[in-house]
Amino acid sequence: MSPAFLRPGLGRVLLAVAWVGASVSSFSVRGQERVVSMSDPFFAAVRNNLSRSDREQYRYAYHERRSDVHTNPFGRIGTDGSLLYKVTPGDEYGIYQRLLVERDGKPLSNESPETIDRRGRSDTNPAVDDVVATLAFQINGYETIDGRKMMLLGFAPKPDAKPRTRQGKLAKAFKGTIWIDEQAKEVVRVEATAIDSISYGLGVVARLSEGTQVKVQRAPFDSVWLPTSIRLSGEGRALLIRKLKVDYSVEWFDYKRTQK
Repeated sequence: MSPAFLRPGLGRVLLAVAWVGASVSSFSVRGQERVVSMSDPFFAAVRNNLSRSDREQYRYAYHERRSDVHTNPFGRIGTDGSLLYKVTPGDEYGIYQRLLVERDGKPLSNESPETIDRRGRSDTNPAVDDVVATLAFQINGYETIDGRKMMLLGFAPKPDAKPRTRQGKLAKAFKGTIWIDEQAKEVVRVEATAIDSISYGLGVVARLSEGTQVKVQRAPFDSVWLPTSIRLSGEGRALLIRKLKVDYSVEWFDYKRTQK
């Protein structure tokens, strides 16, 4: 079980934020305005690489390990244990077969595969105009990680932002940093912290508190970079009264290309 506000869609929204960050026409650089054309080769390459990653991921089979989400009538609501799935692309673009092969480290043998329909998903580049209008970006400097130079691109909601879409409203709830590998022109990591509460089901089903953190990681496979993990941690309330503690994660690994 994974309630909608915990699913990797939030991670995909953050990758969309990174896509937007590579698309806007100007950045604030440590308090000064620097105009950067949308056709600037560096940012154009980052933007194109993110879009390519989204297209190419559909061509890969992989394993997906995620936290299990438990609820019961005695007030225990949160994450515990893990589920391991084998995910295989179907014959049609955007259709997957997902088979549960392991629960809490114990192999399973009699599970039936389920079909996952991701055709027409727009979570990776959602409502771009709305997200652009919602966020401000700032180049916060550079950092060297494992001998590779990273650009640190910060983002935060504009004070007067009035997003209209679900993705824009999610983006407005967060501020954070995007790490971009300058040589590869790839987003390596996105980290965000909620500066407002995040509600699900109009706040009646659940509400995560300010300070909730989300981290998304990416890494190279073959000639394309793909997401490797997302982690969401925070506290809140479920069903208005029950305390909710979340340490939810999804890992993607063993990527193998199965389609041309």
